[in-house]
Amino acid sequence: MSAPKKDIIQSSLNTSAEKQAVSREKWKQVCDEIQRIRAQISLGGGIESISRQHKKNRLTAGERINLLIDKNTTFNEIGQFAAFGMYEEWGGAASAGVVCGIGVVQSRLCMIIANDATVKAGSFFPMTAKKVIRAQTIAYENYLPVIYLVDSAGIFLPLQEDVFPDQDDFGRIFYLNARISAKGIPQITAIMGMCVAGGAYLPVMTDKILMTEGSGLFLAGPALVKAAIGQVISAEDLGGAEMHSAISGTVDFKEKDDPSALERIRKLVSQMGDNEDSGIRRNKLLSPKYPIADIYDFFSYEPGIPYDTKEIIARLVDDSEFIEYKKDYGRTILCGYSRIGGYSVGIVANQKQHIMEKGKQPEFGGVIYTESADKAARFIMDCNQNKIPLLFIHDVNGFMVGRDAEHSGIIKAGAKLVNVVSNSVVPKISLITGGSFGAGNYAMCGKAYSPNFIFAWPSAQYAVMGGTQAANTLLDIKIKQLEKDGKKLSENEKNKLLISIKKTYDNQSDVKYAAGRLWVDEIILPEETRERLINSLKVVVKNPEIKYKKFNAGVLQT
Repeated sequence: MSAPKKDIIQSSLNTSAEKQAVSREKWKQVCDEIQRIRAQISLGGGIESISRQHKKNRLTAGERINLLIDKNTTFNEIGQFAAFGMYEEWGGAASAGVVCGIGVVQSRLCMIIANDATVKAGSFFPMTAKKVIRAQTIAYENYLPVIYLVDSAGIFLPLQEDVFPDQDDFGRIFYLNARISAKGIPQITAIMGMCVAGGAYLPVMTDKILMTEGSGLFLAGPALVKAAIGQVISAEDLGGAEMHSAISGTVDFKEKDDPSALERIRKLVSQMGDNEDSGIRRNKLLSPKYPIADIYDFFSYEPGIPYDTKEIIARLVDDSEFIEYKKDYGRTILCGYSRIGGYSVGIVANQKQHIMEKGKQPEFGGVIYTESADKAARFIMDCNQNKIPLLFIHDVNGFMVGRDAEHSGIIKAGAKLVNVVSNSVVPKISLITGGSFGAGNYAMCGKAYSPNFIFAWPSAQYAVMGGTQAANTLLDIKIKQLEKDGKKLSENEKNKLLISIKKTYDNQSDVKYAAGRLWVDEIILPEETRERLINSLKVVVKNPEIKYKKFNAGVLQT
């Protein structure tokens, strides 16, 4: 269908003024809190650490990025909340001690990875490695040049066992350096502080290396060299910019300071040739017909309140046009074609309205039924056939259960949907607006299904099931364990235990908990969503492989 009908739009907005006021106030509090946390994270290690960095005649990671990117452009950060609430016994690690994101340099989209030396001297915590790997993976999948701004003391030794050995730990960074290079994607590194131990391999595995005066690049620093072989040598003679530019030949460009190095990078980027792109066409951009601010009136921050998902779509897509696919079938999942920022997209979204029709069983919003799974699978295959990027909008409770669902073949339909999501060859972007629970998360292209980007609103919840349901299940398990040991709980004790369990579970379901562990790339506010989707589409259409990839779902149970 085209834009949602006027009466549909009005129906949700005609709620009482009191309810709208309550909804807006709650959303304001939540969004203000997200902005406050963002501001705190952006300070890295804090004001004193920033001052120490400046005394060394070095800029902070954020200051370096601001000088590097084109003026009047936006830096789209990835993983700003990484390590949120983690490593508190070590004083925390704001944004995992590294700033990653996509910026425009000389009119070209680039992935920028900048160590934050104000956070534990830029040391690598477990989440630091995972965040850098995520940024490299985005660059690898979307043919983005990568710029590394290195200022790091290496692995955070107290946690070395969680940083060093596994497949997705520190060593994977160098593996991806090699793979990115082999794919023909440019990489530039500027050493703007310390670059030591295993981390010294990163710059040398990239195409071009810059180094500022006063920086250090060595496998082992002076103290370790003295302890290991008894040799006494200064840091400058061992691995300074002069030595590496004039003697070892490791560094391509020696620069006086940070601004000089950043200007050199901009000149090098300007020399890069253009790659072939995906061939995905972009039409004229048209603004939505309805203001995004309306979302705060009809989309409640509190879970479980029904709404029409078409109204969210109408505020995100060009001209509010949504050409709905099989609109009268499998209605708890919406499928249809739109444009965002001029780019074609196929939208797969959970419908949160309950569906009540005479003579039929009611269908509950946010639940995936057999028909809706079948429809979504068929639609996704069609988008792959036509090389149309996919946008998944999550507010999903999971798959329907019970006798009727099992008899209808819900498992087969769910498996089919998961299969086509897994094998999809077009770009995929996921947006979690509300709940993303259990197998519903998988079917809607959760993190395990390699979306090119995955974003979440502050209202998002991320868990195997909802908090109340999970808490009662966990309570039953706990009671049975205690009774097995001969202890019987009073009703009061059971209630206290339930409250405690639910509090823990709700904390783990909170989107900030998810973002801290990089289960989502970024928490974004509703009013930021359209622009973020447009910028993401600009990135995902850079991959020329999309032209040549063939969709193959393998064996589908029918």
